[in-house]
Amino acid sequence: MGTQLGNAGLMLINTLIGIYLFILMLRFLLQASGADYYNPMSQSVVKITQPVVQPFQQFLGPVAGRFDLATLAAGFVLKVLGIIAIFMIIGIGIPPLGGVLIAGVAAILGAILKIYFFALIVMIILSWVAPNASHPGALLVMQLVEPIMAPVRRVIPPLGMIDLSPIVVFIGINLLDGLVVGALTRAAGISGRLVGL
Repeated sequence: MGTQLGNAGLMLINTLIGIYLFILMLRFLLQASGADYYNPMSQSVVKITQPVVQPFQQFLGPVAGRFDLATLAAGFVLKVLGIIAIFMIIGIGIPPLGGVLIAGVAAILGAILKIYFFALIVMIILSWVAPNASHPGALLVMQLVEPIMAPVRRVIPPLGMIDLSPIVVFIGINLLDGLVVGALTRAAGISGRLVGL
C-alpha cells in the first residue's frame, strides 16, 4: 500500500513537472511564432512561467529575435532536475548524466509536438464551429499554428473547401514523435513515463 502511494506521488510530481514544461514550451512557441504578446492568454503564460525563466534571462539575456533561449533552457533544466530528483527519491541514486540530458531533450521536443498536435485539433474544430472567432484563445491558436501551416499550404493548396494541410502536419508530428522523440527516449535509457507528460 505504501509503495503504491509512493509511486502515485512520484507520478504526480512527474506529471506536474510535465504540465509546467508544457506551459514553458508554449511560451517558447508563442514567441517563436510571433504571436500577440499582449493577448491576455499570452500574458497569463508569461506570468506563470516568469519566476522560473527570470534567472535564466540574467545569464542568457533578453529575447533576441524570435527564439527565447532562456525559456528553452529553463524547461530543459527543470526536466533534468525533475528526473534526477525522482531517481534520488526512489533510492536508485543519480542516473547516468548523458541519459538524463538526452531525456531532457526528448521531453522538450515531445512537449513542443504535443502543443502543435493539440493546437491543430483546436484549429480544426474552430474552423468548423466558429471560423471567424475573435476570442483571444482562438486568435492565439491561429497565430501559433500558422508558421507550420503556411509552408505546407504553399505545397498543398486547398482543394475547394477542403484543406489537406492539417493532415500532412499531423502525419509529420506523428513521424517526429515516433522516430525522433522515441529514438531519444530509447537512447536515454530512462522510462518513457519519466520523459513524457
